[in-house]
Amino acid sequence: MTTILERNFTGAAKRIDDIDIPRIASRIGAGEDELHAFMDVETGGGDGFNARNQPDALYEPHVAYRNSSGETRKKLVAAGLAYKNWGEQPYPKDSYPRIVAAAKIDPRIACLATSWGMTQILGENYAMVGYDSPESMVEAFMEDAENHLEACVQFLIADNLDDDLVAHRWAAVARGYNGAGYAKNGYDTKMAARYAWWSGIPDTPYEGSVEPVAGLPRPVLRRNSKGNDVVALQELLLAAGVQIIVDGDFGPRTEGAVKTFQGRSGLTADGIVGSKTWAALDRALG
Repeated sequence: MTTILERNFTGAAKRIDDIDIPRIASRIGAGEDELHAFMDVETGGGDGFNARNQPDALYEPHVAYRNSSGETRKKLVAAGLAYKNWGEQPYPKDSYPRIVAAAKIDPRIACLATSWGMTQILGENYAMVGYDSPESMVEAFMEDAENHLEACVQFLIADNLDDDLVAHRWAAVARGYNGAGYAKNGYDTKMAARYAWWSGIPDTPYEGSVEPVAGLPRPVLRRNSKGNDVVALQELLLAAGVQIIVDGDFGPRTEGAVKTFQGRSGLTADGIVGSKTWAALDRALG
């Protein structure tokens, strides 16, 4: 099987389609204006790929350092590809020479230590956004920018920022995604301004349910989640014998129903629907 290094980190490099934005935004009950605003600030207007059709990438030597040890770390340090603290050396404009050099030492470390794609998902977060390995995440990103955006939304869900985006709590989104220094760069005010701009642009028509994307788990659902995924959850709970109204709104009644089902299934009754609760529902319904 050809490795991503042998392919020089290139794949189909399919760019995002207009319909992908409202479709993916609907996973968290958002409109395309909210997701557009987030993308404009976090992507800098790029389409997720460079001129060589490789995913946009930023190699982080301090991340390589913390993910390596022993002889591998010694080799990376000797090559100038790993150091202990962020900011010890300036970053080159093009990260790929360093990514390739690191991958020749350890391809997994190279993938873990790089921020990838349209919204710069750090390879360390591969499991958080639904992939089995950092390499499989990078391979998916090589193929389609849709996967970049799906992973970004999954990150927002996993980091409890999806509700903040829907509610236009821009400071909370910026703090969670960019860290405590978000205000210095004005990420929150920039998102607010872009949302105001997109609100005046006609949306791309979209109707229909959200189809699961290969490699990504069902979304984490909790109080205040809304949309088609909540409808699916409520229908599964009803089929599993828990009385509930199917309305697409994860309110107190749905939270209570989830806790009831979790208690019956031997799970922690926290009212949050993650992978264990989805799996228990699947088992309950055969």
